[in-house]
Amino acid sequence: MVYPGATVRSRIVSTAREARSEKEVISLDATLQPVTSLRPDWDALPPELLEFWTERHLCTLSSVRADGRPHVVPVGVALDFEQRCAWVITSRTSYKARLLAASDANPHVAACQVDGGRWSTIEGLATVHDDAESVRRAEERYAARYRVPRPNPDRVAIRIEISRILHSARLTRPN
Repeated sequence: MVYPGATVRSRIVSTAREARSEKEVISLDATLQPVTSLRPDWDALPPELLEFWTERHLCTLSSVRADGRPHVVPVGVALDFEQRCAWVITSRTSYKARLLAASDANPHVAACQVDGGRWSTIEGLATVHDDAESVRRAEERYAARYRVPRPNPDRVAIRIEISRILHSARLTRPN
């Protein structure tokens, strides 16, 4: 169906190989606004998208409970360009950390941030790390984006291996 005033640029990918080579897919979201979905090629991400992920924005982290219901909480998310992942810091006793560390955990997560009409979501697989090196790295990345975190001897780091980045078309088009 074509909606009046809607512009959609997309194409149907006919093979799995072609799908893996696709870098960008543009479709319509529920509000009929263009949405861009990227498979992360860290060296080719749009500068506006990278800048948006370094600006100070509160995010939400969505994970999946054992019964399939979503668990969504506010967090700080910091991209790590050197390790090509994202980090979240939290206490080991937090529900999100316990949920993701469980032996039967569903590791699929999404982290989203919004600023007016600009938004971006990262999707990927999360793992909980309690080793000193990972926690230090996550704290450094958090401090670079937000502020130096308060001391917390029970801190753990959630590492997100990013598989897809979605964002509003408004984020990368000129005003």
